[in-house]
Amino acid sequence: MKVLSKIKLYDKYIFEQVSMATLVAILLFVVIWIAPEMLLNTIRKALEGAYSIKTAILVIFYELPNIHGKALPVGLLLGSLFTFDKLSKDFELTIFRVAGLSFWRIMAPVLVLSIFVTIICFVTCDKLIPFASEKLVNIRREYSPSQYIYTQKNKQGQPTLAVVVSRFNYSNIANVVVLDFSSNKYSDLHALSNIYVAKRADHYDDKWTLHNVTEYKISDDGIFEEIDDIKTMDILQGDAAKNAYKLMIYSLKRDREIDNKDLWSYIRLLKKEGLQEEYRFMLNKYFQRFTQPLVCILLAIMGCLLGFSKPREQRLIGFTIAIGAIFLYYITLPFFDLLAEKGVLHPFITSTFPPIAFLTAIWAFYKSKDL
Repeated sequence: MKVLSKIKLYDKYIFEQVSMATLVAILLFVVIWIAPEMLLNTIRKALEGAYSIKTAILVIFYELPNIHGKALPVGLLLGSLFTFDKLSKDFELTIFRVAGLSFWRIMAPVLVLSIFVTIICFVTCDKLIPFASEKLVNIRREYSPSQYIYTQKNKQGQPTLAVVVSRFNYSNIANVVVLDFSSNKYSDLHALSNIYVAKRADHYDDKWTLHNVTEYKISDDGIFEEIDDIKTMDILQGDAAKNAYKLMIYSLKRDREIDNKDLWSYIRLLKKEGLQEEYRFMLNKYFQRFTQPLVCILLAIMGCLLGFSKPREQRLIGFTIAIGAIFLYYITLPFFDLLAEKGVLHPFITSTFPPIAFLTAIWAFYKSKDL
């Protein structure tokens, strides 16, 4: 019972020390991330009158979840590294080892903490970041009119209809051009049979309705034969109408603005519509929603290993490796996104490569320290 009591006291001590160091590291990361650009831009817009004081505060507040999602793995790495470095310097780790505690037993409280942080990171990426991003979009009015092209294809993958929306947002679809492809196919292109130009369109679950339409009929030779005016016209019948509108709306959003459930639904729709590049990119982002929280645990272990040293060993090396690992992790994420998007590597590989790299580094550090 006495041994169990000592172990519990030790666990509480390590847990509190790493928790405080992690919290400080997260706060420093948030301040450093906010200060250079985002904070200055928000202050500038407030001084120019584009933002009120309340709006400026809300912008900063809603930016925090996105920064927080990046800060959690970094905080765990630096927090565990700083704590174990301090314990090594004060000979406390030496005492624990003499008492018969193994490395994995010493860092058990850190693993428990990292699991809690992993859960927080997952919830942050799935719920908090999409919610805050949507609020930011509404505040900044980023849903300005955009453009979108939807192509309807037959079973052979040949285009039958292309809908070009020149201006749209949630409440308005305007300047719509519809390209109606004929069955004739030349060596380098598909022929057009009709072109429809509409001033606006309304969307429904089972169709789109064009208003104030100008129809251009085209001969097989590519010459305009006739121009007619049509008051209303229906296009995109059935599921195509629903899918086209859903894809158009999602094109307004970044991946971080979509929660896991909706993101998976969007990925399935992209695959169904044959939009391969967007499908691979979003699938990679979806997998990252699960691998990024896992990185929290791996970085916590790495921090303990880098801080676990002999009292007189050089400390700067551990912190340098930690900063380098953080830098490489975040700077290479866009590169892996690109590899997935272009089909160079499968999204599962691009999303799991960083955790595998960290796991390999942990194994190497563990062997080199002979623990």
